[in-house]
Amino acid sequence: MTNLYKEMSFETLIYRYAEDKWTPKEMLLHLIDSERIFCTRALRFARKDKTLLSGYDHEDFVKESGANTRSLESLLEEYNMQRQSSILLFKSFTKDMLQRKGNANGLEVSVAALGLIISGHELHHVQILKERYL
Repeated sequence: MTNLYKEMSFETLIYRYAEDKWTPKEMLLHLIDSERIFCTRALRFARKDKTLLSGYDHEDFVKESGANTRSLESLLEEYNMQRQSSILLFKSFTKDMLQRKGNANGLEVSVAALGLIISGHELHHVQILKERYL
């Protein structure tokens, strides 16, 4: 991901292929925000928190992110730090913890599934970047 973004021009980083679509910078911060949320859910479920967790509106998060005013370097630093934190978190979970489930946004999900969702979510956005921005 870091290499993909470093290859983009300044113009590409703030480009929207349609009026209501995100820029690549906004997409990157969306990935960071989402990963934080998924990790928080995973931690809570791994620790047997039975609280029903609400969803979040990713469109509102992006609108309020200020991603386009930030430097690419700051976004990539935050992305890499979040990813390292996520990896360490999931490495700390036992097999039993990975199988635990909780309810987020009205859906039951396991801790392990949240880790896969993080990875799949990023792959989804990489595909969009390659198809529509590069």
